[in-house]
Amino acid sequence: MPAPVPITAWHWAGFILVILLFLAVDLGVFHRFARVVKLREALLWTSVWVMLALLFARGLAHWRGEEESLQFLTGYLIEFSLSMDNVFAIAMIFTAFGVAGAHQYRVLYWGIAGALLMRGLMIGVGAALLQSFQWVSLVVGAFLVLTGIQWAFSRQDIVRPEENLIVRLARKVFPVSPGFEGDRFLTWIGARRALTPLALVLLAVETTDLLFAVDSIPAIFAVTQSAFVVFTSNIFAILGLRSLYFVLAGAMRYFRYLRTGLAVILVFIGLKMLLVRWHPMPTAISLAVVLAILTLSIGVSILAGRRKKAAPDAAGRV
Repeated sequence: MPAPVPITAWHWAGFILVILLFLAVDLGVFHRFARVVKLREALLWTSVWVMLALLFARGLAHWRGEEESLQFLTGYLIEFSLSMDNVFAIAMIFTAFGVAGAHQYRVLYWGIAGALLMRGLMIGVGAALLQSFQWVSLVVGAFLVLTGIQWAFSRQDIVRPEENLIVRLARKVFPVSPGFEGDRFLTWIGARRALTPLALVLLAVETTDLLFAVDSIPAIFAVTQSAFVVFTSNIFAILGLRSLYFVLAGAMRYFRYLRTGLAVILVFIGLKMLLVRWHPMPTAISLAVVLAILTLSIGVSILAGRRKKAAPDAAGRV
């Protein structure tokens, strides 16, 4: 097999440029006007992003080797699964602010643009620390284990936008219009430039995404320390999941054991990172374990939901 093609700044720039181009076409052509995203359209866009991710993995296998391709797929699955919990938080933010369904897509779109910058910075810093200080990997592993345990014994926090520090600061620094003005983030109050409530929603979504990234990005570094693989798997997963938001948001209450499954995944990845020096685990096994845990937690949730639905019906026939 030929030597892997080295990752250069041109690869980073090319990937980011292609993603930005896709986003520009998405908002400028397919979603020029505010409207509610239907189920069929959401599934179609999710399929497009999943297919692009698989094609990207195939390209990595050809140019960088099968191992890096597996690392990408594992990171992609970890980010996708952990971000499912983020979907519920975003849905609560939209509900708390009373955002109309026609304007939710625009907020998610610009949230992705912000995630590109925030996660890129976090991944760059994380990669530099892991390469410079070996003990950082032990700290990250322990953090993931503790976070997984905390997730296992806690419920999804109720989102209270009025307690969000960034939102509160924005209200103090900038004037805010009393009501929404379509899908606009900025408006005028007299002669002063002002924020609309939709801009506050965007700030709340961005800060929520940042908090979730603190858990998910270290989890992918447990699979690979390649900043390029961590970044690309993050972005593909976010893009796919944000498209699927309009499907998952209303159904998250049926995935009652999903958070438990995500907690187990975090503990597993954390232990993998802690024990890598003594018992390294092949990436293919890590991918299989994460997929099995995710499938099992969703399957058990669906079965539990069906039993709960069937119980009142059975009681009513007695």
